[in-house]
Amino acid sequence: MLTRIDHIGIACFDLDKTVEFYRATYGFEVFHTEVNEEQGVREAMLKINETSDGGASYLQLLEPTREDSAVGKWLAKNGEGVHHIAFGTADVDRDAEDIRQKGIRVLYDQPRTGSMGSRITFLHPKDCHGVLTELVTAAEAPTDEH
Repeated sequence: MLTRIDHIGIACFDLDKTVEFYRATYGFEVFHTEVNEEQGVREAMLKINETSDGGASYLQLLEPTREDSAVGKWLAKNGEGVHHIAFGTADVDRDAEDIRQKGIRVLYDQPRTGSMGSRITFLHPKDCHGVLTELVTAAEAPTDEH
């Protein structure tokens, strides 16, 4: 069962400049940063609030580390902006399979490792009214590691 909006992914050309915009404009601070080599991105997670299920909601800022990454290709085509929305779930495997049974294309056969040690998969945007949708099961206890 999907429990919350885990994060909204925002693609950007310059991660440091984009982080500074969100800090100066809204007061959001970086909670976690990392480079995900598999996905070809450098990212910053900005915590927005805690949630009733013990998780949190974030903005995920994504800068491609290579042009051929999914985010790099998306930026080249669309420019900066909202890339995807992610919903939190206690069991990404179960929920992905339930959604697959409803005829929605799940992009990964098995969930992969995402931000902060989470397990993730994506749903095809053409099956979700044009929105790239991510399902996320958070690691046991996300920590502030920037």
